[in-house]
Parts: sequence; structure tokens; C-alpha cells
Amino acid sequence: MQENDKNGPIQDDEAKKRLQGDLRSNREEGREMEPSAEDQPEADRDPRALRTGGTPAGMSSRDVELRSEIAQHLGRHLYPTGREEVLDTLRAEHAPDRLVQLAEGLPGDTRYVNVQELVEALGLHTEAHRS
Repeated sequence: MQENDKNGPIQDDEAKKRLQGDLRSNREEGREMEPSAEDQPEADRDPRALRTGGTPAGMSSRDVELRSEIAQHLGRHLYPTGREEVLDTLRAEHAPDRLVQLAEGLPGDTRYVNVQELVEALGLHTEAHRS
């Protein structure tokens, strides 16, 4: 009789349980952040943290962040748009109150072709265009 390398059903189930446990533990390890290298800035897990980096000339990091949030909540399908559509969309998208309050200051009789025109009307700085 030839020797068989196959396990029985009980051994297969035990091996499967061990493998699942190993896979689960490896997934949890993968979620942990690795420490920053000596020459790297500290990593930050807070998704609401102010993002830094290349800020266009003429804009502050606050302007960039607000413009990004506004664009995220309004999307591209809304334009051209006016004050009431902006407010309705921000409320429907559950935008932060500070964005709704900012948009309440928009003039009621103006139409905006894109987010750039909208943020300019909100009093935020925009990129300084090169000549």
C-alpha cells in the first residue's frame, strides 16, 4: 500500500483554523503605522488634520483646504450655479456648518461657472496666475 500525503477532514479543519488565525493576525499587523524614519516628518493618522505641502502662490493652506472641501461637497455636476443651489447642495451633502455659513454670504443674483469663481466670491484667495 502506498503512503498518502493527504490529511483527513479533521486535520484539514485544524489546518484551516490555524491558517485563518495567521491571516487575521497579519492583517491586524498591517494596519499599524510604522514609525517615521529619522529624516521624515511624523506621520499623522487624523484625516481632518490640516494638510500641508505645495500651496499655490497667492493662497494660504486654509484657502486650499476650504476650496477642496467646497469642491468635494458640491461636485462638478452643479455648475453653473447660484447661491440657493449651493446652499441646498451643501445642506443635502451634510457639509460642515462653517461651509454653509460661508455660502450664506454669497450674493443671490450671481451665477458661478466653476468652483474657482465661487471661492473668489466667498472671499478666499485663489492662485496667482503667471503672466
